[in-house]
This record gives sequence, structure tokens and C-alpha cells, in this order.
Amino acid sequence: MRKPLLKLGKTKFEAMVEAATVDCYNPSEQATGWLTMIEENLKLPFDTQLLGMPVTVEKVDLNQNEDIVAVCRRGKHRQTVPILDLPLSTPLPSGAEWIEAYRRWTGR
Repeated sequence: MRKPLLKLGKTKFEAMVEAATVDCYNPSEQATGWLTMIEENLKLPFDTQLLGMPVTVEKVDLNQNEDIVAVCRRGKHRQTVPILDLPLSTPLPSGAEWIEAYRRWTGR
């Protein structure tokens, strides 16, 4: 299992899960709830590296499988990367705790 980016206390984590999944009745709605909370709280754009190359994370979105992905840009090229696989820069971008809460909620 991967080491957490940051530590979330049980109470904070539970409050974040409640905020993201309130009134969600199925996995599709839950994915949208998590996407909304990440969109609202993660400061975009931010820079990171993929495969040793600098990229800019422009936005987050859902792919066809309803996985949350980061839309990364380098020059004129764009690539989506599952948000749970995205390496984050140090210091962490503001709002990164929502990615960590989502990771913990998914069990990844």
C-alpha cells in the first residue's frame, strides 16, 4: 500500500466523505460528488512532473469509466492521468487533501 501524501484525522476524513457523497445514491453520483469537491478545493492550475517531464495540471474531469482524471498539458500536448496516479509536486498544491481523502475512500 502506498504512503499517504498527508495525514487526515478520522473526524476530518469522515466529514470530507460526507461532504462529497451526501445525497449520492449510486457509484456514478459518488464519482461526481468527489469530482465536484476536488474541483472546488484543488487550486488549479499547478505544475508537477510526469515521466520526468514538467506538466501543468489544468483541470480535473471524469473519463468514460467515471474515474477522476487530471488533464495535464505540456506545450500543445494534453494527456489525462488518473488523479490517483498523478505524482504531486512539493509543496503540495492547495486542496491536495481532497485527493488524499478520495484515495483513502477508494481504498487505493
